[in-house]
Amino acid sequence: MKSNPKLGLIAAVAITACSLYAQEVQVVKIGHVAPMTGGLAPYGKDNANGALLAVEELNAQGIVINGKKIKFELLAEDDEANPQKGVVTAQKLCAGKVAGVVGHFTSGTTIAASKIYSDSGIPHITASATNPTLTKPGYKTTYRLIASDNSLGAGVATYAADALKVKNVAIIDDGSDYGMGVAEVFKKTATSKGLTVVAEKHIKSDATDFSTVLAAINASKPDAIFFGGMGTQGGPMLKQMEQLGLNDVKFLGGDGICTRDFINGTAGAKTINNVVCAEAGVPLETLPAGKALRSKYDARFPGEYRVYSPYTYDATLVLVDAMKRANSTDPGVYLPKLMETNYQGVTGTIAFETNGERKNPLMTLNAYKDGNRVAIR
Repeated sequence: MKSNPKLGLIAAVAITACSLYAQEVQVVKIGHVAPMTGGLAPYGKDNANGALLAVEELNAQGIVINGKKIKFELLAEDDEANPQKGVVTAQKLCAGKVAGVVGHFTSGTTIAASKIYSDSGIPHITASATNPTLTKPGYKTTYRLIASDNSLGAGVATYAADALKVKNVAIIDDGSDYGMGVAEVFKKTATSKGLTVVAEKHIKSDATDFSTVLAAINASKPDAIFFGGMGTQGGPMLKQMEQLGLNDVKFLGGDGICTRDFINGTAGAKTINNVVCAEAGVPLETLPAGKALRSKYDARFPGEYRVYSPYTYDATLVLVDAMKRANSTDPGVYLPKLMETNYQGVTGTIAFETNGERKNPLMTLNAYKDGNRVAIR
């Protein structure tokens, strides 16, 4: 009997199809933690969006690791920017067998949770926590994708002394680990540059009336005020400075006031032209892949972009890149590969120092011109 080549071809196709259908699918969970409620919720949601965008793109690629098709799943948790809740969410994610974590958002929650991840052997990469204390314990599971406060606070202080010729400065912080950390580094660098700190004040992170604090500071006649805090408070604070007549006082800060929320909070205050803020990295639109990412982000999450989502996007991809190079999604197997990372991300080339800090983190100093943020250095 003569064989039919067409039947053989059909059989081969059927076998191939069955093999593809039978290929085991493994669900790999990646955790994300940030404040999803409260005053910092817009930033937390932005961070979660960046990680989710990366997960969706990874799933569209049909990645195979160790012979298994991988389906990534993002587990987003709300730590309410509370260190105690941060510990609880970290424990929950570790118990849930996540392969890695992107987060947390604030320095206080990230520092508190880092030991939990270390004890469980779960890698975590923060895209926004800037307190230098984070990497001091030397946990092998802790990584940071942005510049620390040592870079941001020092950069603003140096610019204030050398370019703005500031002599007397007042310092306000919001009582958070981030705010106090960046303010402390600013103070240390400012005094080393010969600036005189004429006043130091602390506010609560939910305060909305700054008139008493500003009136006290005004009496000390500063050339500039450095604010360690976020734009949701920094904007209204600047508006109240204008109302109190502090029209010639420079307003300085870290990445917390390099945001749209800061601009919105100023309510059109003309003193926004007195602002200088520092942020990790360089403007997204100046990076080779920056415009494309922003376009995809805006299409997927219109009106929700803030500041750190490009870093959570890259952090998610860096975790998976290490898994692919290790040919394993097991944290104990792929963790050593994180230290060998040399990844070209949206935020630039990503590689790590032995303590988990990013090598050669970039920083940009910004001013505001007619209500728009403009890079000045």
